[in-house]
Amino acid sequence: MKEHKLSMTLLFDYYGDLLSPKQRHYFDLYYNQDFSLAEIAEEEGISRQGVYDALSRGEAILLKFEEKTGFVAKAEERAQLAKRLEALAQQVRALPGGESLGEEILAACRNMKE
Repeated sequence: MKEHKLSMTLLFDYYGDLLSPKQRHYFDLYYNQDFSLAEIAEEEGISRQGVYDALSRGEAILLKFEEKTGFVAKAEERAQLAKRLEALAQQVRALPGGESLGEEILAACRNMKE
């Protein structure tokens, strides 16, 4: 469950602007502010089922965009590569005469993350 929430929050960060204003609002309340379906329904004056349906449609939209573009997966892959490069740079720094090159690689990794 926690993994699903994290995944949806990440997808929302990337593709949230593609949802309707109402879906964005419900997503924010549910995933970012940790409201329950009942709390959202009460605040918005609709049924719990209405909130659930809006969230489900929004989730489907976000998953569809990720399936087609793969932006989130690519970003995660780049982050893993940056970590690996940092580890390798540390090894290069430890080599005799490798300190300067190691620092250059680390600087490039930091730039890549930004």
